[in-house]
Amino acid sequence: MLERTGPQVSELNEITTRTDTRDYLAHATRQAMAYDDYEVIVDIDAHVSEGRFWAEICTYIENDVLKQLAEGMLQGAKSGNALLNASTGTSFQAVGGRIPHQLNNLEEVEPGAGHGFAQNMRRSMDAMGIDYQVVFPSGMLLLGMHPMTDVEYHVSNAFNRWIVERIIPDERRLLCLLYLPFQSPELCVQLVEKYAHIPGVIGFSVSCVRNNPVYHPSYMKLYRAVEASGKPLVFHTAYNWTDPSFAQLNRFGSMHALSFSHYNLIHLTNWLFNGLPDRFPNLKLLWIEGGLAWIPYLMQRLDHEVLMRPSEAPGLKRLPSEYIREMYFTSQPLERSNMQMLEATMAAINAETQLLFASDWPHWDFDPPSAITTLPFLSDKAKRNILGLNAAKLFNIPVKRARPHATDVLASRGNVVS
Repeated sequence: MLERTGPQVSELNEITTRTDTRDYLAHATRQAMAYDDYEVIVDIDAHVSEGRFWAEICTYIENDVLKQLAEGMLQGAKSGNALLNASTGTSFQAVGGRIPHQLNNLEEVEPGAGHGFAQNMRRSMDAMGIDYQVVFPSGMLLLGMHPMTDVEYHVSNAFNRWIVERIIPDERRLLCLLYLPFQSPELCVQLVEKYAHIPGVIGFSVSCVRNNPVYHPSYMKLYRAVEASGKPLVFHTAYNWTDPSFAQLNRFGSMHALSFSHYNLIHLTNWLFNGLPDRFPNLKLLWIEGGLAWIPYLMQRLDHEVLMRPSEAPGLKRLPSEYIREMYFTSQPLERSNMQMLEATMAAINAETQLLFASDWPHWDFDPPSAITTLPFLSDKAKRNILGLNAAKLFNIPVKRARPHATDVLASRGNVVS
């Protein structure tokens, strides 16, 4: 009687917070072989898990009092969130530890190969097949709600200096959208004028979780300064479970689903109803990490309202949807549950020319470039534009391959390419 043998299996290594990024993303690297011939791939939104480097970042604080406070809060620890107003929801993102890269990144790096964070992000770019990557702070996205306005300025300025002076020089494929301390408009203008010509700074960002109305007269000089720089103004949304409206929601998922679009809805509506598009016609706007589903809703809702009450938006020369179609948006998180709705959404926003790829790595809901390449309704031209060419045009990024070939990345980790 012949013995039956089961299928040959191999034991997988456990994925932990110490797993090498290139091993964590090995499947994404295999997927990258399908778009290995693309001219350039740009990731407009990846994140610093700055807690690991927070003590180092705090050394860049220029205010001696706040710097000493930060040192006291850290008490010699290398990680932490000194001076930050931490979010209630942060601890839920790892789903009880089942998504280890969301908890922390403790992988070993190579001595003498550059800053540890630069190495981490180089590995993620190589693994996903990305040429250039824009990095944002994570915990700092809630700084706009800090009750001490001077903390937002000094902490964000420390982060900006750390990225520009310490990280980008070690990895030229990393790019920065300078964090603007929006609670201090005059200081924002000074930062724009100081950093507008610094290599690696491709634009200026506002964290959306805040109650500052974008139409306030105090911001007009800032918008003029950004417009004069020729670089985009970026609004990066996030969540805030302490908002009274969201306090009614009793699950992280429900709050997360609504909160990210909420702040974009408010700021974009204020931008339009107060006539800012025609006041600053050459100011390019980009909206990050809100997904796409909220945009057609806002287009229809605002068009209807303006047609019914045009006297309340006297600064607009066209319908709100026409202005929105000229703005830029990032793809993440890409709502793929209904392809018909997604196709209609992309058509509504002129995705072929206005949409930019974003991964949101290393967050729990990140999207690799294959999230775009596998969409059945997009043309090859649209995929290439969304994955890199639109960003290259908007941010003046060179259309030049900087990433290694996917097969080489797999081979370097001992993975057999089939």
